[in-house]
Amino acid sequence: MLRTPTGGAGHGTATADDRAMSIGAVLLQLRDEFPEVTISKIRFLEAEGLVEPQRTPSGYRKFRPDDVERLAQVLRMQRDHYLPLKVIREHLDALARGEQASLPSAGGERDLTDGSSGAGSGRATAARIGRAELLAAAEVTESELEEWESYGLVAPTAEGGYDAETVTVAKLVADLGRFGLEPRHLRAMRGAAEREAGLIEQVVAPLRRHRNPQTRAHAEATAKELAELSVRLHSAFVQTALRIRLH
Repeated sequence: MLRTPTGGAGHGTATADDRAMSIGAVLLQLRDEFPEVTISKIRFLEAEGLVEPQRTPSGYRKFRPDDVERLAQVLRMQRDHYLPLKVIREHLDALARGEQASLPSAGGERDLTDGSSGAGSGRATAARIGRAELLAAAEVTESELEEWESYGLVAPTAEGGYDAETVTVAKLVADLGRFGLEPRHLRAMRGAAEREAGLIEQVVAPLRRHRNPQTRAHAEATAKELAELSVRLHSAFVQTALRIRLH
């Protein structure tokens, strides 16, 4: 939940102007729920008409509490439903007009079951979205996505479409690109990840080949835990290397 600033004791009820926040304060508030949000992201959403903060005479943005809540709604719909910004804007505008608008679908690519039959069928798996939805989620052009694919950074699933993990990768590649890191720079990271995945696969392979379903389930849990530890170790290595270079 977003924290809404309130006036202190003895100051009366805060007005909307009193509670207006700078873009930096909005960023700090949103990061509780959305750690990856940036000031450039907030500015982009403003440019796309998703939020309209007030401006001071000197041109500084001032966000009201309802602006912050609207930003949070936009970020949730992007994160949880992969909806294009145009669809999100139309949906929120309809709600603001008092219309009973249901949450729209991202398109025909979403697949919420594993398609198997028999015991255990219907188990939820990662949703798949189409190419247009991926472009909207990562806020990039078709040519940029094609370049990422040529370097092997992202790829559609065998069944078609893109899964949730690919959406995450695309967003991160886009964010790194804003700092000048190009796909050719990130290819080494992809290669290192593939090698780490190979090591994890070696560890859990005997468990995955087991005929006992519980043992195979344990293999999946072990692989996930190893992946999380690998990410933490990689982060620690990077932080250590930076500390050595910057001090």
